[in-house]
Amino acid sequence: MASKYIRLLPVMLCFFAMGFVDLVGIASNYVKADLDLSDAEANIFPSLVFFWFLIFSVPTGMLMNRIGRKRTVLASLVVTAISLLLPVFGDSYGMMLCSFSLLGIGNALMQTSLNPLMSSIVSGDRLASSLTFGQFVKAIASFLAPYIAMWGATQAIPTFGLEWRVLFPIYMVIAVIAILWLGATPIEEEQPDKASGFGSCFRMLGRPFILLCFLGIMCHVGIDVGTNTTAPKLLMERLGMTLDEASWATSLYFIFRTMGCLSGTFILSRFSSRGFLGLSVAMMLVAMIGLFVSDVPFVIYACIALIGFGNSNVFSIVFAQALLAEPDKKNEVSGLMIMGLFGGTVFPLLMGFASDAIGQSGAVAVMTVGVAYLIFYTLKLKTTINDKH
Repeated sequence: MASKYIRLLPVMLCFFAMGFVDLVGIASNYVKADLDLSDAEANIFPSLVFFWFLIFSVPTGMLMNRIGRKRTVLASLVVTAISLLLPVFGDSYGMMLCSFSLLGIGNALMQTSLNPLMSSIVSGDRLASSLTFGQFVKAIASFLAPYIAMWGATQAIPTFGLEWRVLFPIYMVIAVIAILWLGATPIEEEQPDKASGFGSCFRMLGRPFILLCFLGIMCHVGIDVGTNTTAPKLLMERLGMTLDEASWATSLYFIFRTMGCLSGTFILSRFSSRGFLGLSVAMMLVAMIGLFVSDVPFVIYACIALIGFGNSNVFSIVFAQALLAEPDKKNEVSGLMIMGLFGGTVFPLLMGFASDAIGQSGAVAVMTVGVAYLIFYTLKLKTTINDKH
C-alpha cells in the first residue's frame, strides 16, 4: 500500500502540470490587452490550444499501445516545458500562437495518457474518486495561474521584463521536475491493448454510451474554458472593472472548482456518481440563469462559484464511466474521450462571436447549451448503465 502511494506522488505532480493548460484563459485576456484584440481574435488562443485535442488524442491512444503510458506522459511533459519556454522571448501574436499550440499538443498527449496511467495504479470502484483527486491537484495549478500573472503584472520586484509572463518560466521549472521524478519512478503497466487503427477507434463512437460520454466531455470542457475566459469579461462589462481587478474572477472559479474536486474525492467513493452528477449540473443551470438576469456583484460572484463547484467532477465521472464501460479498450477510449476536449475549441469560438454581437450574455447563452446537454446526459445515464458505486 505504501508503495502505491509513493508511485502516486509523481503522477499527482503530473496532474498539477496538466493544469498548466488553464493559464490560457487569463493569458488570452492579457494578450488581448497588450495587442488590442477583439473578443473573437483573443478567443482564438484558447480555441487553438484545444484544437490539438481533435488531432492528437486518438493517435496518442494508439501510441500508448506501442511505447506505454508512462513514456507517453514523459513525452507530453517535454512538449509542455518547451511551450512554456517560448513566451520568455516575447509576447508577439506569432510567438503566443506557437506557445499555445505546443501547450495544447503537450496537454493532449498528457490527458490521453495520464488518466489511463492512473488506472495502472488504482482500479475498480476507486478510479472515479482517484481521478477526481487528480483533478483537484490539477485545479490548484489552474487557480494559481491568475494570481501569479497578476503578481507579475503589478508587483514592484523586477521580473526581467516578463511582467505577467513570469507565469511561464515558473511553471516550466515544475514541468522539468515532473519529468525527472516520473522518469525515476517504476510503474508496472498492464499489457498494451491489442494493436488498433483509426477506424476501429472511431467505430467505438458508434456505441451509444461512448458517444454520450464523448459529447459530455465536449460540453464539460466548453463550459470550463468558457467560464475561465468569460468571467473577467463579465466583471469588466457589467461592473466597469479593469483587467487586473477582474482577473481574480478566474481564480474564484478555480478555487471553487478545486473545492469541488476535493469534496468529490470523498463523495464519489461513498455515494452514487449519477446522483452527484445531477446535483452538479443543477448548480450550473442555476448559475447560468443568474448570469443572464443579474448585474449585482454578489450574484455574479456566486454564479461563477457555482459553475466552478458544479463543473469540478463532471470530467472524472464521465471519463471513469467510459473506461468502466470498455475495460478492454482503455487506451482507445481514453483517446476518444480526450478528443472530446475539442469542445474547448468550439465553445470559445462561438462565445467570441456571440459576445461581439450582443455582449457577454451571448457567451453565457452558448455555455447554457452545454449545460442543457449535460442534463440530458444525466437523465440518459440513469437508464443506460448500472450504478458503479
